[in-house]
Amino acid sequence: MKISTILDQIDLGSMALPTFQRGYVWNRDQVRGLMRSLYRKHPVGSLLVWVTKTESASTRGDSSLAPGSVKLILDGQQRITTLYGVVRGKPPKFFEGNAQAFAGLFFNIEEEVFEFYAPLKMKTDPLWVDVTELMGIGAGAAIARLAATPSFIPKLPVYANRVNAIDAIKQVDLHIEEVTGEDKTVDVVVDIFNVVNSGGTKLQKGDLALARIGAQWPEARDTMRAKLKKWEHAGFFFDLDWLLRCTNAVVTGVGTFAALKDVATPTFQQGLKNAEKHIDTLLNLISARLGLDHDRVLGSRYAFPVMTRYLDQRGGHLGNYRERDKLLYWYIHTLLWGRYAGSTETVITQDLRLLDESSDAALDRLIAQLRQNRGDLTLKPEDLLGWSQSSRFYPLLYMMRHWFR
Repeated sequence: MKISTILDQIDLGSMALPTFQRGYVWNRDQVRGLMRSLYRKHPVGSLLVWVTKTESASTRGDSSLAPGSVKLILDGQQRITTLYGVVRGKPPKFFEGNAQAFAGLFFNIEEEVFEFYAPLKMKTDPLWVDVTELMGIGAGAAIARLAATPSFIPKLPVYANRVNAIDAIKQVDLHIEEVTGEDKTVDVVVDIFNVVNSGGTKLQKGDLALARIGAQWPEARDTMRAKLKKWEHAGFFFDLDWLLRCTNAVVTGVGTFAALKDVATPTFQQGLKNAEKHIDTLLNLISARLGLDHDRVLGSRYAFPVMTRYLDQRGGHLGNYRERDKLLYWYIHTLLWGRYAGSTETVITQDLRLLDESSDAALDRLIAQLRQNRGDLTLKPEDLLGWSQSSRFYPLLYMMRHWFR
């Protein structure tokens, strides 16, 4: 399929990006490399798309999908997004990333090189051609502009061929492999994606869980990102996987994402609201009582799903100062001894089970579990040997500064 047709299909909603795909990550060197290869007519690889029914498709962005079926890009997102950005002069609707990676690309018709706009170098040099503008007006109009420069006339046929070669990139055929069939569920397609994308970052269990949720609630990802942005403004930086774990703990009481498979959308939505409220409570509590008031000193992030579940079981409130201090004591020791540094899902599940056995002694059981694993929760002088700001003991010293100032 010609590149121009692919871009048209994106505009028409016939081709889109599935929710489990991550954002745009290419840099300018990669953009130049792709355009250089296409200009020289070198192969740039095929695309892999998942053909699925529009009504069941969960896609990124706010694009309206074409009726019937849609092609979701599994392999080739970075290339297609780059081409869309360079040719159209703007990102596609499903874009998430840094648009400056492909904005302002120029081509030198004498040296045949692609570079990004540099005012001192290019502003007064007509040999530099704006690639996006050329794609928009077409080769004929671009050549006519070059012909208006008398010094270009002797080499105009050479320059015209090079301009035509740039414009002809839109007509390059890219081979498209299609994944089709009723048996191609999200789970199957994610497995295919991970095999094809073996050289890149594999999708994790959280991505798959969020893809399932997004199939029924398309706004899920954006809603969760808005909550992350709120905490970011307060100085705490979390990711979608972390928020999904906290919500999963509230809704299902277990640490594995597989438990979300059969959760109804309204139940998940309410669980997300509750998780947000409890996380706000915990961040305020940890900031006020412990002095851990910004991201650099906030440790043991995966203690939050357990604490969030604990608060949810109690309607979002702690009974008294003893319960509050016991919860904070447990949190501090999960931080000091790296409770969640290993197999995160397994440990979270183990601790969540301790909460559900009996509400009255839950914190005592959590603390006892720590003692069983450590043998002793006493902090010894040698524990602080060789510590630095990257050590898990650094937040402890930061807390002491807060207590004694």
